[in-house]
Amino acid sequence: MRTLLNVIWLVLAGFWMALSYVVAGIICCILIITIPFGIASFRIAGFALWPFGRTTVPKRNAGVGSLIGNIIWIIVAGWWLALGHLVTGVLLCITIIGIPFGIANFKLIPISLTPLGHDIVSSGDRSGF
Repeated sequence: MRTLLNVIWLVLAGFWMALSYVVAGIICCILIITIPFGIASFRIAGFALWPFGRTTVPKRNAGVGSLIGNIIWIIVAGWWLALGHLVTGVLLCITIIGIPFGIANFKLIPISLTPLGHDIVSSGDRSGF
């Protein structure tokens, strides 16, 4: 069932959302100081491409650096990506068939706002290691 949901997701929203993360990652990798944001953006692009069956967990050893980085990320790119997930999620929730995909978009909003200090794991593994 997850595979079917992921394939439909890929067609409806996943490809375009992942592409937006890849573009953000390329822009962030242009400057040396924002390379960690680019790496996080590429990691989230994979999650946005195939979200069903995976989730995010906070890293236990994330410190002040990830907090400061997340604040900068929200200002620079995070709110644009979160807005894209919000709009796409609302549009997908208009139909009954689109509701699971809208919920998946809403699930991606927190990680799009604060990508540093989180790991993407299988839904069965919530240990955070």
